[in-house]
Amino acid sequence: MLASGALAAALAFSPRGLLAADPVGGIVTGKGPGDFDFLTGEWAIKHRRFDTSGPDGHRELDGSATVRSVLGGMGSVEELRKGDGRVLGMGVRVWHPRDGLWADHWTAAEDGVVNPPQLGRFIDGAGVFTADDEMDGKPVKVKAVWDKITPTSCRWYQMMSRDGGTSWERGWYMDWTRVA
Repeated sequence: MLASGALAAALAFSPRGLLAADPVGGIVTGKGPGDFDFLTGEWAIKHRRFDTSGPDGHRELDGSATVRSVLGGMGSVEELRKGDGRVLGMGVRVWHPRDGLWADHWTAAEDGVVNPPQLGRFIDGAGVFTADDEMDGKPVKVKAVWDKITPTSCRWYQMMSRDGGTSWERGWYMDWTRVA
């Protein structure tokens, strides 16, 4: 795994596991409404996607985002843009109080399809989200994490497992810097 300690153990959760008590020793630090308030505002973003077409096995791209808190902090809406200003897509996060989980949905501008959510919560100060998905007709597990959260920066990254969570492949990193 790429992370260590309690956060690494928390990343191993499946969405069903998130509905239960957190047995890994990580402390649930999120309170639900307001957890994503740190993201409200204007951002410059450095994207790193891991593939073989770029130097050192990754491509870097610039982007930006505008994020709004909605529903009294029970939601967060993000418009993500490419470096040239064209819209890449939209992230919508909604708090589900009954389950004590956030549902993080993605909609790509190219097709307008609202994807099934990654479910998660904030553990040890990091937003940890998981989902079961499919790639090339085969099941995969996906993990996404919001971490390194400060008043002026944060990071989002996503990993994928093709073997049920035994090993994880780096996928996409986004380093966010607040625009003054």
